[in-house]
Amino acid sequence: MADEISTLMANSKDKVVLLRLRNSKTIQGILKSFDIHMNLTLDGAKDITDEKPVTIGTVLLRGDNILAISLPKEES
Repeated sequence: MADEISTLMANSKDKVVLLRLRNSKTIQGILKSFDIHMNLTLDGAKDITDEKPVTIGTVLLRGDNILAISLPKEES
């Protein structure tokens, strides 16, 4: 199972991902890196929780603050 998740995340590098955080925020950005603890680095991150998105820039998110990750569709 861990290998499948790692493969999915690796295939999503340099693509836009959508994250739901424990504090009810929704963040969108380009996945640059991740580790075994699901700590993520995003470039061009935006807080899209409200109607008006707030630009954050480059951000490191600690894995235990992430509730859900929406990955882009895999190309066939």
